[in-house]
Amino acid sequence: MFESFQRSTSEHLDRPKYHADFRRHYEGGVSFLRKLERGQSFQERGFPSWEAFAAGEWNRALSLIEEKREIYATQFQKAAALGILQRRIRVVEFPVTPYVQWELFVLRLRVELGDNIRVLDSRRISEIEADHLVPEAVILGDEVMYEVVYDDDGNAAGANRITDQVAIEETSAGFDVLYRQSEDFMEFFNREIAPLDPPMVTHRVITR
Repeated sequence: MFESFQRSTSEHLDRPKYHADFRRHYEGGVSFLRKLERGQSFQERGFPSWEAFAAGEWNRALSLIEEKREIYATQFQKAAALGILQRRIRVVEFPVTPYVQWELFVLRLRVELGDNIRVLDSRRISEIEADHLVPEAVILGDEVMYEVVYDDDGNAAGANRITDQVAIEETSAGFDVLYRQSEDFMEFFNREIAPLDPPMVTHRVITR
């Protein structure tokens, strides 16, 4: 699965060019957005909730998530107006990393507002990932897809742009298979995330 994604040629876009290209296609008439998120630790500087989380202020980090409610609601209203169906798979490894623990609280707000997010236990795809991890992929209809890339510290570093139609179709088909195998977000969250103690963070080195 995702072999054509691994073989496809791409064009690297830095963050501003990636965001501009994404907006152009997103607003240009695509009917579907698929997002597959695989990484277990990222940096999200500039996001107040993440900054509080990274500073070890867990309760403040959770309270600051609410600041995103209006922004996310506006995003979903725009997607509905454009007729775009959005789906996301969040792959989770065990033990759950502190970053993913925090991020799933953010995603819970998105789900409350109507986002279609499902969670996939990485142990269920161990055979698929025998040779390579499933990609960090964003697919916009049948027009374009992106391999989202990060630097060694987990900072967003743009994306590799792929337009090969066979690769897009096969990656979309693989996404749909995994989406059906994934678990309802709230069921996973209530069972695996809600009972966890707050993660411990020391000097931005995150440990449990």
